[in-house]
Amino acid sequence: MPSSPTTVYPAAAVHTLDSSRPTAEAVAVRDGRILAVGTTQELLAIDGAVVDGSLERFTLLPGFVEAHCHAMAGGMWLHTYCGYFDRRGPDGRMWPACRTLEDVIDRLREAEAVMADNAGPTEPLLAWGLDPIYFPGERLVARHLDQVSTSRPIFVMHASLHLATVNNALMEAEGITADTDIDGVPKDGSGWPIGELQEPAAISLAETAFRKFWGRMKSDGSLWNFGHKARYTGTTTLTDLGNRQSTEAAEIERYRKVVDHDDFPARLSVFHMPVPGTTDSLEQAAAAVAASRDMSSGKLRFGHVKLVIDGSIQGWTARLRPPHYLDGRNGLWLVPPEQVTDILRPYHKAGLLIHVHCNGDEAVDVWLESVEALLAETPRIDHRHTAQHCQLTSPDQYRRIAALGMCANVFSNHTFFWGDQHASSTVGPDRAARMNSARTALDLGVPLSMHSDAPVTPLGSLHVAWAAVNRLTATGVLLGPEERISVAEAIHAITLGAAHQLKMDDEVGSISPHKHADLAILEEDPFTIDPVDLRDVPVWGTMLGGRLFPAD
Repeated sequence: MPSSPTTVYPAAAVHTLDSSRPTAEAVAVRDGRILAVGTTQELLAIDGAVVDGSLERFTLLPGFVEAHCHAMAGGMWLHTYCGYFDRRGPDGRMWPACRTLEDVIDRLREAEAVMADNAGPTEPLLAWGLDPIYFPGERLVARHLDQVSTSRPIFVMHASLHLATVNNALMEAEGITADTDIDGVPKDGSGWPIGELQEPAAISLAETAFRKFWGRMKSDGSLWNFGHKARYTGTTTLTDLGNRQSTEAAEIERYRKVVDHDDFPARLSVFHMPVPGTTDSLEQAAAAVAASRDMSSGKLRFGHVKLVIDGSIQGWTARLRPPHYLDGRNGLWLVPPEQVTDILRPYHKAGLLIHVHCNGDEAVDVWLESVEALLAETPRIDHRHTAQHCQLTSPDQYRRIAALGMCANVFSNHTFFWGDQHASSTVGPDRAARMNSARTALDLGVPLSMHSDAPVTPLGSLHVAWAAVNRLTATGVLLGPEERISVAEAIHAITLGAAHQLKMDDEVGSISPHKHADLAILEEDPFTIDPVDLRDVPVWGTMLGGRLFPAD
């Protein structure tokens, strides 16, 4: 008789994502891992098996794997939310949408009134979620924020995390003037900065507010909030895709203290974000990332790399192939194209997995050229280097991705949240119709996952899958019906496909013997409902390593 008990969980339905037995009646769990799937009768024949009927009315899927999100999603709620859509915080509170510029100003005034009683006069007001693209005509700039306060610095991070808007009090305090000569600081006709800061070099000019904004993300509470949100969405594997301090001892210890706690309800894969430097410093950094793998645990993973080379399409800062944006402009390079291969070379040579943020198709070209050069210098089998976002990736690029042994992680949520604006304002209806082209990627043999990029859009793999299956915009427009995929393909992308990209498909992503007993526990069967209702399937909670984590 085995020393540990075997628990059999009968369910209304079990979808394993394992091709050897795609459906089952029940799941047997021992020592936090899947022992077997099958009929309840088959599993009760296992020596010492006992039944737990608590899940018998639910549908069980592999725990969802979110292959592109950020731990800061838990800490953003320490600031004032002023986004265009209703959004639920990790504590369950629903924050109402700000549907007009006046709504944004009113929300910030409410926050200012609270701060007037509880904070010093120079303490910055920090907010997030803004996206001016939703407000056609007048764009929110410093003079609008001056309506909230002319003395307190105000810093509002955009939803994309690629831009921020600040008031004149902040610009005065930080010395942002007509003489400021940095890309990403647009100015008015008189030459004065309008208060919009585009991409990291410009945003960092708001030094005091910027440090406070990001500093709050480093708290234990921020990480705990991140994990708690996972329970509501059926997510059992999260990522923190891009942390420049991920090799530092204090940062590693912070992750371990929280994520390895028994009550933290998810696994977490942390990606290091490299910075440009000398050859020697890059090689040392790559060695440090490789060494950090030894600090991994069953719930926490170190040793991967993510580089950001362009901006966001809705912020007009992503790099696009000609004809660029509708108005003729193009975006910003966050890393000069000629430096990308040199920066990534030490990480590739060290055998590390590399993901690169490339929203625009011109940025994808640069990443593919870099991979071709790196593989020519240092051939690697099963590297799984990944193009992240792939918003305008074309069929010729997907063919190259497949030929190079790469993967694609598509930002499917964009079709819903910004599809209307892309069709009307950024790239036009034809290119918008082929954005986030999951159908093309699959047809050309590209290993696919999809993501929320939380906090850019809300954490929630069912919504991510719904967006790829239905391709409906926020106003209900069907955008690019030829690029729709099936529910089965979408579920694969948010489970086994995402696990493959993280090199965790031997541990998670399907309900298979030996893998962790990580389950998404749903109140409806996503394979039998109308696909348009996929995002609305209620989530009871999750199982992680055999332990139940109810959403409530």
